[in-house]
Amino acid sequence: MKRKYIATGLLAIALAGCSKDFLTVVPETALSSATFFKTEADFQQAVNGAYVPFRQMYNERAWVLEEMHSDNTYYARNPLYGAVDPTENVADFAVPTANGVTANDNVLVQYRLNYVIIARANQILSLIDGITFSTEAVKNNLKGQALFLRAFAYFDLVRLFGKVPLHLTPITGRADAALPLSSTEEIYAQIEKDATAASTALPNKATQEPGRATSGAAKTLLANLYITQKKWAQAEAPLRSIITNDGYTLQPDYNNAFSFTSTNKNNSESVFEIQYMEGSAGYNGNQIYRFIPSPITAAEIAPIVGTSNPQPTSQESNNIPTPDLIAAYEPGDKRLDISIGYVKLSGSQRADKTYPYIKKYARQHSLNQNTGQNWPVYRYAEVLLFMAESLNEQGKTAEAATYLNQVRARAGLAATTASSQADMREAIFKERRVELAFENKRWFDLTRTGRVKEIIGAYGAKVKANPAAYYFPAGAVPPPNAFTVLDDYYGLPAVEAALTPNF
Repeated sequence: MKRKYIATGLLAIALAGCSKDFLTVVPETALSSATFFKTEADFQQAVNGAYVPFRQMYNERAWVLEEMHSDNTYYARNPLYGAVDPTENVADFAVPTANGVTANDNVLVQYRLNYVIIARANQILSLIDGITFSTEAVKNNLKGQALFLRAFAYFDLVRLFGKVPLHLTPITGRADAALPLSSTEEIYAQIEKDATAASTALPNKATQEPGRATSGAAKTLLANLYITQKKWAQAEAPLRSIITNDGYTLQPDYNNAFSFTSTNKNNSESVFEIQYMEGSAGYNGNQIYRFIPSPITAAEIAPIVGTSNPQPTSQESNNIPTPDLIAAYEPGDKRLDISIGYVKLSGSQRADKTYPYIKKYARQHSLNQNTGQNWPVYRYAEVLLFMAESLNEQGKTAEAATYLNQVRARAGLAATTASSQADMREAIFKERRVELAFENKRWFDLTRTGRVKEIIGAYGAKVKANPAAYYFPAGAVPPPNAFTVLDDYYGLPAVEAALTPNF
C-alpha cells in the first residue's frame, strides 16, 4: 500500500531542486521543490513556515544574547540547582572565544534559527515569480513577507556577529553551504535592498492579516538599519512615512502596549510581534517560567502566573532586572510598576529573599509552563524614539523633543528638559532603556553607540564589588573571568566553523 505523508506547515531548511530531465525521478511520497511550490496555497504555507523559527528564538535565545548580555538584567544563582554555564557566560561577559569562534550553545542556536528563516525565504523568493497567482497583490504580499523575513534575520545576524555568509539563493549541496564571510557593509546593503522592496510590496497594517509583516514593519526595520549606520537623514524618511501615513497610535495605558494570553494582540501600537498561542497545538511560549526567580513554591508563583495548578520551580533563573535598571526609572514613571514586580522566595539562600522579576510578561494563563502572550519586536513607541534620535542627530533638537515627549507623557512624566544636542542624545538613550526594557534592545543600543566598554565596564565593577546586590547568595561571587570579554560582536559558532573553511 502506498503511504502518503502530510505536510505539517514546516518546510525543510532547504528543499532540494530537481531538473526536468527525462531520467529525473521525482519522489511521489515526499515534498521537494519539484512537487511543492506549484500553487498559491503552497507559497502561503511556505511563508507561514518561514515565521516559525521566531517562536523558539524569542522564547529561548534572543533575550539571552540581546538583553541579559547588558546591564539591564542578570541571572539569579541557585546553588540547589547548579550552574548553567552557556547562559551565565553570556550574562557575565565571559563567553569563551578563540580565533573568532565560540562553543556557546546560545550563539549556535540563534545563528542557526536565523539561517532557517533565511533558507526558507530564499526558497520562496527563488520560485515565486514563476507562478501565476489569483492577483498580483497576493503575490506581492507573500513576496514582501519573505523579503522582510530575510532582511530581519540578516539584521539580527550582522548585529550579533558583524560578518556572516550572505546566502541569497537556495542551497542545493555541501559546496553551496560554505560561503565566505561577507563584510558588514555588504550585509547592510542587502538588508537595505530587501527591506526597501518589502516596504513597497507589503500592505499596511489596516489591510494586512494580523501578525504578518506589514509595510510599517519593513519601514521600521529600514529605519533601524539606517540608525545603526548613523544615516540619520535616510532614517527620517521612512519614520516620517510611518508616523504620517500608517495609523499607529500609542496605547493610552503602557500596560496595554503588550498582549495578554489571548487578547490585545497586534494592537494599535504593535508594529511587529512574535505570535504565540496558549494550548496544546505547539504554538505556546513559556518565557515567564524561564525568567521567574527560583526556588519558588507553588504558593509564591500562583499570583504571578494565575494557573489553577501552579507548580514550584527550582531552576537557576535568568533575565532578572538589575538594580541599575530599576534605578534608571524616574520618580513617578508609571512604567516601573508595570514592567517590574517583586516576589519573596522563602527558600532563597540570600539574606534578602525579595527578588524583582519581569512583570510585563507575567500575564495570567491557564496551563503550567504554557503561555500565549506575544513578544513585542517593534512598537510605535520605538518609532517615535527613533524619530527623535534621527532628528536630534541632524541638529533638529527642538523637533526631536516633540517625539520624545509623546513617550514620556504616556509614562506620566514631564516634558524633557534637554535642550542641547548632547543632552537630548543622552535623554533619548536613557528613555529607550526604560521604555523598551526586556524587549531585547539594550545590547544593540550599547554596540551601535560605542558604549559597551564604558557602561559594561562600570556595571561589571559593581557586580564584582557587591555580588549580594546582584542576587548572589552569601559567599558566592562571579567567576574570575566575569566581565573580561567586552567585544561588540560574538564569536561565530564553533560547530559551524567545523563545516566551512571560511571561518
